[in-house]
Amino acid sequence: MTQGSAIVIGAGPGLGLALARTFHDAGHPVALLSRNEERLNRFVADLPGGEPVRAYGADIADRDALRAAIATAIDDLGAPEVLLYNAAVMRTDSPTEGDDASWVNSFEVNVLGAKVAAEEVLRSMKDGGSLLFTGGGLAFAPSPHYASLSVGKAGLRAYVHALAAEQAPNGVHATVVTIAGGIDGGQERFQSNVLAQAYLELHQQDAADWKPELVRD
Repeated sequence: MTQGSAIVIGAGPGLGLALARTFHDAGHPVALLSRNEERLNRFVADLPGGEPVRAYGADIADRDALRAAIATAIDDLGAPEVLLYNAAVMRTDSPTEGDDASWVNSFEVNVLGAKVAAEEVLRSMKDGGSLLFTGGGLAFAPSPHYASLSVGKAGLRAYVHALAAEQAPNGVHATVVTIAGGIDGGQERFQSNVLAQAYLELHQQDAADWKPELVRD
């Protein structure tokens, strides 16, 4: 049976690349989206043969560019089966620091981009699928040193819980993976390849086991 495409948004060198490799190895054509198209092309070259892998440069904060990149990926690779939203703005700031524009940019990537991506993928998704989002422990324990990111992860968590309730009757599995630890920081359960396998297992879950959140702590 032909697998639908997997769209990885925020395809960086850690978890993003691990997600691409894991879903590609599972038989999905893979689209990689981020601002750095040159780096994405290197990732494509490093992935083994088999299902196609394509790179699409887009600023996640630019809603029109994000929609256009996703639409092009779907045209190239076929109907999506999985969205893997791994984009985030990680900058140090406090609750009273950072200009308004930087906070708006953080919200655009950490929360609004997730909504835009979900809407665009759902338009072309056939026979259900998965919408999987990378959350973080800051949603539970906000940091005064990463204030905008804390707000973003809390907002993303709330959005995905609402999305899951809306989409479950349509056969679409929406889950936020709340990673309450440093990715690739030494502990095995937080290694990118281990985390990526958890995303694949979520995608393959029976509908009876669906939940709006997986906490990895």
